This record gives sequence, C-alpha cells and structure tokens, in this order.
Amino acid sequence: MTKDIFYEDFEIGHVREGGSRTMTETDFVIHAGHTGDFYPHHLDVEFCKTTEFGQRIAHGTMIFSIGMGLQCGDINPRAFTYGYDRMRFIKPVFIGDTINTVVKIKDKKDNPKNPTRGFVTEQIEVTNQKGELTLVCEHIISVEKRNQ
Repeated sequence: MTKDIFYEDFEIGHVREGGSRTMTETDFVIHAGHTGDFYPHHLDVEFCKTTEFGQRIAHGTMIFSIGMGLQCGDINPRAFTYGYDRMRFIKPVFIGDTINTVVKIKDKKDNPKNPTRGFVTEQIEVTNQKGELTLVCEHIISVEKRNQ
C-alpha cells in the first residue's frame, strides 16, 4: 500500500514500532552465502565455544538488514533513503533471539541543495526479546515538501 507522507508531516519525537523476527541458523547460513562472510564467529560452533559469547553471533550486517526491513511499512512515494550514520552493534544477537525495531523521528532540516526536499533523521533501535539494545543507527531520508 502506498501512503503519501510529505516532509511537513513528520513530527520530531514521533515513535513507531516495527515487527519482530526470530533469528535462525538458516538466516546465518544464507547471509554468509550472500555476503561471503564465512568468519567462524558466525558459523563454527566449536570455535565459538572458545569465545566470550560461547556461541555463534549474528552478522552485524544481517541484523542491520533485517532490522531495517522490520520497520518498513507502507510505501511512501515522496521519500527515499539518503543514507545511514552512526551505526553501532551494541550487543550480539544469537540463534533463537527475537529482534524488533523501534523508529523515532530525531531531526528535520531543509536540503540546502534542493529546496523542494528536506532531510528527516530517524533514530533506529533494534532490540532483542529481553529489551536489550543490539543495534542503533540513524536513517536519513530525503522527503518531498508539500506545495513545491
């Protein structure tokens, strides 16, 4: 479903929650195949027994990708992703963990190079089933202004 949301419609402080998803071994293997990241931290059970976590940890890029997907909802034809800033992997995610995503509108500013658009910064937080923060980043979107 599409929903037109213009720059002026975004309110700083507005929060929306995405869905949730439980990480599986299949997720780990498929992500490794897609990215070529076969490091033992993600796939080698015996190696991981010797690490501080004692088990396989999810690829940070997988948690980012799935976390961003969880916050997607209606298609907004007035906006597109401009980029991501300040990404941090705070806590590891393991097979069997369920992650969810919360989005908070953090900032808005005019686009100095294009007066018909503005930038909206969303604070993205991905947490596990215990409510622990696992990933945080800023998602910058370029949004069309109304009446331009």
